[in-house]
Amino acid sequence: MSLSPEQRREYRAIAHNLKPVIIVGDKGLSDGLQEELERALNDHELIKVKVANQDRDARQEAVNALCEASGAELVQSIGKIAVILRRAKKPNPKLSNLLRHKN
Repeated sequence: MSLSPEQRREYRAIAHNLKPVIIVGDKGLSDGLQEELERALNDHELIKVKVANQDRDARQEAVNALCEASGAELVQSIGKIAVILRRAKKPNPKLSNLLRHKN
């Protein structure tokens, strides 16, 4: 699922006002974090993730590992914040950031 530049631009605009819902700390990609990521992606589809690590390469590896483990697509990564997307099979109109933005 590769995103076109137009889609990336649209998703970045939607994510601009979002707050990070997942924060990756010192423990890295624990089981609890994976479960919370799954729940957040199922509910919201488009989320922001904050990786609280000082090393740039380690942050990028963590974001790539999150996307790979969850089947999500990286939309944007700036500093410690990454925007990731995974479309839900049956999105909830009250929770989905994509559906709420269209209304």
